[in-house]
Amino acid sequence: MNPLQSLARAALAVLSCAAVAAPPPAKPDASPIYGVTVPEGYRRWELVAPALESAPLNELRAVLGNPRAIEAYQRGRLPFPDGTVLVKLAWKHEPSKEFGAALVPGAATTVQVMVKDARRYPETGGWGFGRFVDGKPADLAQHQTCFACHAALVKDRDYVFTRWKP
Repeated sequence: MNPLQSLARAALAVLSCAAVAAPPPAKPDASPIYGVTVPEGYRRWELVAPALESAPLNELRAVLGNPRAIEAYQRGRLPFPDGTVLVKLAWKHEPSKEFGAALVPGAATTVQVMVKDARRYPETGGWGFGRFVDGKPADLAQHQTCFACHAALVKDRDYVFTRWKP
């Protein structure tokens, strides 16, 4: 089975269990399905790694981790412990006005959050997901794709794409 077929099969599996992944969000600023919110103070967290996404998204990305995430990365600990939180910031990239060979952040696209809580999210590998655009949760369809992609491509890394780059 090719990766695209695996992704499609995983998406169907997630759609069938998404409604039981977590109780409905209690707050209007929480993600659908998982109830994840953008954590306070996350911009002061340590950088896990940057990334450059080419077509079709054309984004610069930075993944930040809370202290529990950073400790797990530093120790090479998988699976990540409960309480781990990862936040991905993403921007469209554009050439620097001062130095054209450099790509710099342009317009912000999303803030994405992964929260490890094995008791709360047993159907999704222990992870809850949140995707936010302009500070508001993205729609349900966008959240239904989160776990399917992680399950199809990085299940062996505790569903986490980003590797530690100190």
